[in-house]
Order: sequence, then structure tokens, then C-alpha cells
Amino acid sequence: MTRLVVATGNAGKLREMQAYLTDLGWELTLKPEELEVEETGDTFAANACLKASQVANSTGNWAIADDSGMLIDALNGAPGVYSARYGKTDSERIARVLRELKDEPNRQAQFVCAIAIARPDGAIALQSEGVCRGEILESPRGNAGFGYDPIFYVPEKKLTFAEMTPDLKRSISHRGKAIEALLPKLQKVRRSGGAEERRSGGAEERRSGGAELGIKSFGL
Repeated sequence: MTRLVVATGNAGKLREMQAYLTDLGWELTLKPEELEVEETGDTFAANACLKASQVANSTGNWAIADDSGMLIDALNGAPGVYSARYGKTDSERIARVLRELKDEPNRQAQFVCAIAIARPDGAIALQSEGVCRGEILESPRGNAGFGYDPIFYVPEKKLTFAEMTPDLKRSISHRGKAIEALLPKLQKVRRSGGAEERRSGGAEERRSGGAELGIKSFGL
């Protein structure tokens, strides 16, 4: 299997990624705990590419990264790329959003997720983006999920993200849509990466006279 390092220290996000990529030939692992990447991009896509590239370069493996957040129409797109930094805890972030919206009648919002996959040399191989539209409730509902899930309501399902089953949320969420868009290309990238690695390994073995090699393997 091809190793794919998830550019996060969050085990929950790793499990979520594994659920999307089951049986596709990827062995998912968390990034090294000591490896921190500062999110300096001004878009979700820029931050996803930054994280994927740096983690791939540092580990010598394929890497996948995402950056996501909530954009609220009445707040001119805030919190946006600062969604995770809108407070110290989920409850603080939710409280700030509700405080800033106050009695605003326009509660329209969207979750956006950008995903990037980088080759072992850090070059970006694939990118995608997913969007889920919804509304911001006046108070939290539900106990599942994380982040802003308890106040993000999807009218078509009559549920907040925090009230949905994991399978339902995966099927309609911004992250689910972004990964779904990647899947067809992901298989082709994995196969081509494995072929490149085998050619490289064969050439190196011939040069070394068949000696044991200390090269990084993609896992195929």
C-alpha cells in the first residue's frame, strides 16, 4: 500500500479521512507530532497546498492536507480562513459568531473545504474544493461533530451537522464533496506514482550492482 501522511495531529480527522479512502490502496498515517506548519495563506486552497507540500517534503511520503472553514454572508465571509482562530475553544468560537450576528435576519452561510495532495518531493499533484450551503441557528443543536457543527443547519435535511449520523454528514458535507471530487484522479495518481518509484528503484539497483538500497518507498 502507498503511504499517505495526513497533515494533521488530529486523530479524529485521520479516522474521517480513512472512512473516505477505504479500500483505495492508501495507508494513512498522522504527520509527526513535532512537525508544525503555519497557515499563512489567504485562501483555504493556499493553506491546504502549503501544509501538504511541507509535510510531504519533511516525511518523504505522499501527503494530504485540507483547510476548511465557515463563511457567513452577513459577516462578509467571516470567519473564513480564521475559523479555527475565532476563539480558543469550539464553544468560544460559536459564541463569538452568534454574538456578531445578533438578530441579523440573514443567516445564510456555507462551509468550504479545500484539499491538496502532494507528491513526496512536495509538488502538488491534486487539488479540489467542496461547498455545503446552510444557515446559522440562533442557538446550538446536537451533540455530535465538532467546531461550528451545532449551529450549522442544513434545511434540506432539517438537521444541524451535529445532529447528523457520520454517514449522512460525510455524504453532504463540504469535506465529503471535496474528497469525492478527488477519488477518480486519486487512483490514477497512486498508480503513476508507484510506476515512477519502481522505475527509479530499478535504475538505482542496476547502478549499485544489486546492493541493498536505502531509498524511501511509496509502499507499493
